[in-house]
Amino acid sequence: MHWHAAVELLRRERRAGVLVTVTAARGHAPREPGAKLVVARAVPASRAASGSAPVQTWGTIGGGNLEETALDRAAELLDGPPGPPESLTLQLTERARTEHGRQCCGGEVTLLFEHLPVLPAVAVFGAGHVGLELARILSRQELELHVVDSRADRVDAARLAFLDDGPAGLHPHHAPLPELVLGEVPPGTHVLVMTHDHAEDFALCDTALRCEHLASIGLIGSAAKWRRFQRALTVEGHDAAAIARIQCPIGRPELVGKDPATIALGVAADLLARLAWAGPRLSR
Repeated sequence: MHWHAAVELLRRERRAGVLVTVTAARGHAPREPGAKLVVARAVPASRAASGSAPVQTWGTIGGGNLEETALDRAAELLDGPPGPPESLTLQLTERARTEHGRQCCGGEVTLLFEHLPVLPAVAVFGAGHVGLELARILSRQELELHVVDSRADRVDAARLAFLDDGPAGLHPHHAPLPELVLGEVPPGTHVLVMTHDHAEDFALCDTALRCEHLASIGLIGSAAKWRRFQRALTVEGHDAAAIARIQCPIGRPELVGKDPATIALGVAADLLARLAWAGPRLSR
């Protein structure tokens, strides 16, 4: 598998990885600058498996001591928090012995290690005026963006085509019962509820509180709407601590405009601040 395809595979499977690139090669070296190796932890055969899974690789930077040393460092990076790219220069001489032996090509190779983090996931329920403006902003971020609506025309490919030119991975969902999509979104998803129907909003909130895999739940609405929802959620059996998982209202209170673009901007600003704070945990 080409390294490009490997990076896409890890993104789809929500697995962290490390991209190793030969940035400089002097003298005799097994690979030229630009050669790449992708490293990730293998998917364990059983969820009950303990300890770190072995690494899985795609591509090569030349094999031997050089590659084994790179794999050791990549594994260390995979087991730690994401950080900035780092370089490592290795001598390929008989005097440069490591635990993997000698590689006496006679050259010197510099490697660049870059994290391939698990991208945060956001699900916007409701592709109306505010939802569409919010999706427009979020599509410009490195994340997985799920846009959900019970109305087929609101998530039509032509209507959402303008979101495709951003770095976000776009996942439109048409669902007559939008709450069912909550079971499809990946662990750690941030959910924003803003449909055209308060009954749909309530069903989504009720179902979201029964899900253990969501990172956060936000609900658009007034204080009066939230009070009604709190009473109704209590009737459905949710205690105060569970209901407090839902943030309502959402957005930045200092942005007082009521037009869709302003509301969406406030919601996005609040969410992106949360994602920045949670970044290291999301990337493991």
